[in-house]
Parts: sequence; structure tokens; C-alpha cells
Amino acid sequence: MPHDSEPSIAPRTLAAVKEAAIAAAVAFGLFALMVGIRTEQGPTSALIIMTRFGTVAGLVAITFVGRLVFALLRSQANLSIERLVPSSFRTTAPALVPYATAAFLIVAVIVPIVFYGNRYWLDLAILIVTYTMLGFGLNIVVGLAGLLDLGYVAFYAVGAYSYALIAQNFGLSFWICLPLAGILAAFAGILLGFPVLRLRGDYLAIVTLGFGEIIRLILLNWQDLTGGPNGISGIPRPSFFGLPFNSSEHGFAATFGLSYSATHRTVFLYYVILALALLTNWVTLRLRRLPIGRAWEALREDEIACRALGINTTTTKLTAFAMGAMFGGFAGAFFATRQGFISPESFTFSESAFVLAIVVLGGMGSQLGVAVAATVMLGAFELFREFDQYRMLVFGAAMVAVMIYRPRGLVATRTPSVFLRKRKDIAARVLSEARTENTA
Repeated sequence: MPHDSEPSIAPRTLAAVKEAAIAAAVAFGLFALMVGIRTEQGPTSALIIMTRFGTVAGLVAITFVGRLVFALLRSQANLSIERLVPSSFRTTAPALVPYATAAFLIVAVIVPIVFYGNRYWLDLAILIVTYTMLGFGLNIVVGLAGLLDLGYVAFYAVGAYSYALIAQNFGLSFWICLPLAGILAAFAGILLGFPVLRLRGDYLAIVTLGFGEIIRLILLNWQDLTGGPNGISGIPRPSFFGLPFNSSEHGFAATFGLSYSATHRTVFLYYVILALALLTNWVTLRLRRLPIGRAWEALREDEIACRALGINTTTTKLTAFAMGAMFGGFAGAFFATRQGFISPESFTFSESAFVLAIVVLGGMGSQLGVAVAATVMLGAFELFREFDQYRMLVFGAAMVAVMIYRPRGLVATRTPSVFLRKRKDIAARVLSEARTENTA
């Protein structure tokens, strides 16, 4: 027996070495220019080329050794991520989703209380909830309807500019401009939906990408309306039932007998975006159980079968684009009132790609997954802020790892649209008749 097993060791070792060498070659191709060569400003203000090939060699060596060890362990012990997770946990994980959702909600509510004295963490929390809301909106289009949208930032921009222009030119409050911004963004979604009614897959993605760029270029060049590259400043801030967050005697702090603090506005804005995100989540869950929600999921699974069932795919696609765009418009209006200044630079393709990554990594169709992915991605960005040169490298590697070992997303389980609330017993006679029909 020992003589039979010895010949099989060498091919496995050679295969592992070959795999590690290929990974090292790919690493060298990536790092040679990205890390090995950089330009810096010299003493005479001219750019000089600096080389760091020693760092490149170290990264390539680490890649080779790591891939070799991984390949050897995988071939000898059948190593996989799934085996590292206990089977008992995999079976009970779906039942823990409601409790995880409740815990996530409780943490979101008490964040301003815990970090009241830390403006940095409050701003980060607002950013996370804003992207969570954007993820909820895009999840309708991508996760439920299965329509790949690479221009979702266009609706975000329409909502922001709609609020800024209406609030400045007509003097309307935030609470009146908010639904108007959502309606205008939904109208933009319908405009996008008509040209893509007959498109699917890559062609749909290209058209939506072009739509997002069209909106950005319009905002950049229509200077009389949008201010062009200078943007719009002095956007009105929201108030608490007419009470402004300032130090005047008619302000929020003076009315409630509190000492004035700029943190009051930040906490108020956090709860506003949290309420909007929860409203988006609730509406999405309700829509999934309605006929339109089931039509979206049928369209996602197979458009031809969806047509064969008599579902009007035209209205189904248009409603998906309109609903997703409306929630994106709400988030855009909040972004404008929070920043007080907007410009086309805030609505580039990278924003669409980031929101799409949140939806895909979290688990398409999973609301909890979107919230978890937004928290993890934005939180990881902040943790690696000190390593600015390698932050995107680590972020990209993490995304690749998740897509390889968790292709359905971080939270793959979600509540089904239709389910039985009680177990239903089927008579033995019905089962026997079914077996008879199948064997006939």
C-alpha cells in the first residue's frame, strides 16, 4: 500500500506548485506597475520615478507561498469554507434571521445615544444608513426583478438636484420637497425603462450605464439650471416641525430648554434617514407579497416563462424601475439637505458600482443582507483608512473571496413571498393517486 500511494503524491505536489506559480505570475502582473513604480515630486517640482521592486518581490513571494499551502491543504484534506462551518449552524441559520434583523434594528436605533459625543461615528452611521437605503432601492430592480442596472446613481442625482432646485426657487420645506423629488426620480426611472423593454443581460447593463452618464453630463453642462461643475450651494436644511436647529430663541434647543449643540441636527438627520430606510424596507417587503412583487420575481427567473404565464412584462419592468428610482430619489434629497452642497462629482459611476456591490455581496433579494453588506463595506473602508495605498487592494480581494465562497451573498436566506403559516397534512389517498398518475 505505501508503494501505491507514493506515485500519487508527486503529481499533486506538481499541480500545487504549478497553481502557485500561476498565481505568482498574476500577482507580478498586477503589482509590477501598481506597487513597483510610482511618481513623486522631486526637489525641482518635477516628477521623478521611484521604484519599489523589493516590495513587489515580497508580495509575489507571499502570493506563491500562500497559494501553494492552500493548494496542498485542499488536495490532501479537501479543504473548503463550507466544511469549516458546523452543520448544526448551517441548518439553524435561516431561523436566526428574524433575531438578527431585530438585533440590527436595535443597534441602529441606539447608535446616536452611544456615540452622541463623537461626531465622526455619527457621520459614518448616517453614511451607512444612506447607502443601505440606496441598496434597498436597487435591490428592487436587481434583486427582485433581475434587471442589471449600472446607472442607479442617475436617480440619486435627480432626487438631489430636484430637492435643491425646488427648495431654493420656491421656498418649500424639506418635507414637501421630499415626495416631489421621489416623484421626479420615479419619472426618470420610467424614461429609462422604455428604451430597455426589449433588452436583457449585458445590453441592458450598457444602456443603464449610458443613462447614468447622460444624467451626469446634463448636470455638468446645463449651467443655467444646475450650476454646472460649480454645483448648488446654500441648500436649505430640514427643521423639526418648523423649529430650526440654531442658537436663536425660536430654535430647537431653546424651545425644549436644552443647551445649544450642533449635534442636535446630526442626530435628527440620522433618525430621518433611518426612518426613510425603514419605510423603504417595509414597502419593499409588502410589495414582494403582492402580485406585482411575485411578477418581479417571475421576471427575474425567466422572462419567456413570465410572458407565457400572461404577465405583462412591460408594466412589470416599468414599475420595478419606477419604484427603485423613487427610493433613490428620496435618498438623493436627503443627501442634498445633509450636505448643503451638491455637484456632479458626487454622482459618478463609482457610486452606482458601489451600491450594486452592496446588493450583490449582501445577497440579491435579501433586505438584511443589504444592511449587513453596507455596514461591512463602509466599516471596512474606515478601518483601513490608515493603509490608504492598500485599502482598495484588500477591499477587492475580499470581494473576490466572498464571490468565490459565498456566491449567493453574505445573507443568502430570505423570507419567501408565499408560504404556509401552518403545516398541512396530506392524506395518504392523495399521495397514492399522485404516484399512480406519475407512473401511468
